[in-house]
Amino acid sequence: MRRATVPAIVIVVGLLLLVDLLVVNDSLGQLADVAVNAVILVAAGGALAAVAALALRRGGDVWRRRGDPVGAVLVLVGIGAMLVAGLRPGSSGPADPAVRWLITALLVPIAATLFGLLFFTTIAAARRSVAGRGRQALVLVGVAAVMLILLLPLGGEAGDRLSSAASWALDVPIAAVFRGILLGVGILVAVVAARTMLGVGSADE
Repeated sequence: MRRATVPAIVIVVGLLLLVDLLVVNDSLGQLADVAVNAVILVAAGGALAAVAALALRRGGDVWRRRGDPVGAVLVLVGIGAMLVAGLRPGSSGPADPAVRWLITALLVPIAATLFGLLFFTTIAAARRSVAGRGRQALVLVGVAAVMLILLLPLGGEAGDRLSSAASWALDVPIAAVFRGILLGVGILVAVVAARTMLGVGSADE
């Protein structure tokens, strides 16, 4: 009974949101808004539980002196700073200047640094792929090299032509591939989720 309750709730809410998307009805829209708000509250509770679990785990690492104590201390300090900035008396929450400063001065540079390291990782992966002489790897590296050439910051008529070609490549073939991948992943996730919730296994086929 308990195993069937959660899948039934998920299926009912999913069908409700789907019908609300296809049918225009005020009462149905209000009911869908209530369901969406409930889902948001559940997700927020899950996020808070995840933060609490992370803080307890890192606190245990510091207390028992295991793992990386310096990293654990930094994680705890970061969590504490964001909580104090967002929950202190008089704070306006996410729009508070202290919260914005923490995000702009700390989180954004850290993310930019990680993306900067991604360039070197990509170059190393491309070199290994070319060394393996696989056809797919060669095609991937070749297309990436063509796109890099098209995106070169050149001026004049040549730069305009390269920019137009890059825009066309991003908007037509590359965007089509991404849409196909997203549709395929979405359908696969929906099918796997439905099979899991309904308890359908390979033995039932």
